[in-house]
Amino acid sequence: MAQLVSAGWDTDRVLPIILIIVAILLIAAAATVALVLPRARRGRAVPPTQTAPTQTAPSLTAPNQTAPADTAPGDIAPAATAPTQTAAPEAAVAEPAQLEVPEPTAGRLHRLRARLARSQNVLGRGLLAVLARDKLDDDAWDEVEEALLSADVGLASTTEIVGRLRSRTQVLGTKDPAQLRELLAEELTTALRPELDRTLHTKRASGEPAVVLVVGVNGTGKTTTCGKLARVLVADGNTVLLGAADTFRAAAADQLQTWGARVGADTVRGPEGGDPASVAFDTVRIGRETGVDAVLIDTAGRLHTKVGLMDELGKVKRVIERHGPIDETLLVLDATTGQNGLIQARVFTEVAEVTGVVLTKLDGSAKGGIVISVQRELGVPVKLVGLGEGADDLAPFDPAQFVDALLG
Repeated sequence: MAQLVSAGWDTDRVLPIILIIVAILLIAAAATVALVLPRARRGRAVPPTQTAPTQTAPSLTAPNQTAPADTAPGDIAPAATAPTQTAAPEAAVAEPAQLEVPEPTAGRLHRLRARLARSQNVLGRGLLAVLARDKLDDDAWDEVEEALLSADVGLASTTEIVGRLRSRTQVLGTKDPAQLRELLAEELTTALRPELDRTLHTKRASGEPAVVLVVGVNGTGKTTTCGKLARVLVADGNTVLLGAADTFRAAAADQLQTWGARVGADTVRGPEGGDPASVAFDTVRIGRETGVDAVLIDTAGRLHTKVGLMDELGKVKRVIERHGPIDETLLVLDATTGQNGLIQARVFTEVAEVTGVVLTKLDGSAKGGIVISVQRELGVPVKLVGLGEGADDLAPFDPAQFVDALLG
C-alpha cells in the first residue's frame, strides 16, 4: 500500500479496488465449493439397490399368504402356530380331475403270468427238467429236493412234497412229462394250502367302515402296496379312506396321498413327526363320519428287531380298537428276502395279529417257495402278491394259478 501511495496512487481510489478484488475471489471460492461438495457426497452414498431387499423381502410377507383361516385379515401368523406344526390330522381331498379307472381284480394273476414266469428257472423249470429224465433214481430225487430248498420252500415242506411225489410216481409208474407235470402241480398246490381263507375283509355287514392295518419293515414296498390296495378296493366298487400314520417320513404321506388322489380316495395325515396313533385314530373317526366302505392305514416302516418301535405299533393297534376291531392286518414282505421274511413275519404276528400276507417283488429274482414257507410256519394265508411296478400289478393270490404260472 505504501508502495502504491509512493508511486502516486491515491489511497481513496486504491481501497475500493482491493475490496472488489477480494469480493470476486470469495464469490469464486464459494461457487467452487458449491459445485464440488455435492459430487463428493453423491460418490459416498449407498446405492439404493443394496438397501431395497430389506424393505421388500418376500419372506417377511409370506405368512400373510399362508395364515390359518382363523387369523384376522392382514395379521401375520406367528411361526409357532403355523398350521403344519399344530394342525390336527385332516383329510386331504383328492382331486377329481385326476381320477383313474383301475383294472378289474378278477384275472389279474392270469394276465400277469408272463411276469410271474420269470421265477421258473428257480422252482419250475428246474423241477420239470429233473422229472423228465428217463430214470428217476436217488440222485434225481436229491436234485428235486435241492431245487425246492433253494427256492425257499423250507425243509419240512420240501420233505413232504418230495415224499408224496416220489410215492405217487412209483405207484403210477409214469414217465410221461405231461403226467409228471400234473403230479408236481398237484403237490405244490396242496403245499400252498388252498383251503385257507384268502378273502380280504374290507366290508362290514353293519355298514361301518372295515379297518385294514398295513405293517412291514422298511424297503418292502409297504406304502406303495397300501396305495395299490386302495386301487384294488376301488376296482371292486368300494369307497376308501387312506390314513398316513407314517409320520416320521414326510415323503411317505405325500406318496400315499398321491396314490389316493389318482382314484378319488382322500388321505388323512398329521404333522410331520406327530403321533402315529393319533393319525390312525382320526382316520377311523373320519371314515365313520363320511361312511366309506374301508379305511386303509399305512404305518411307519420298522425293523422287527427294534423292540421300542414294535411296542409303538402295538399302541397304534390298541388306539384304533377304541373304535372297534381291526378287520385286516396285512404284513408286507419282500419275496426276495427269503427265509429272513419268516423271522419278520413271526415278530409282527405276535405284535399285530397278522391276518394276511402281501408278497411284493415276486416278478423278479424272488423264489416262489417263500409262499409255502410263510403259510406253513404261521398259518397265515398269502392274500396278495405284487408282480411289477405298474399301478395295477397287485393281484389276489390264487394257489392253482400261481403254480400254473410257475411251471409254465
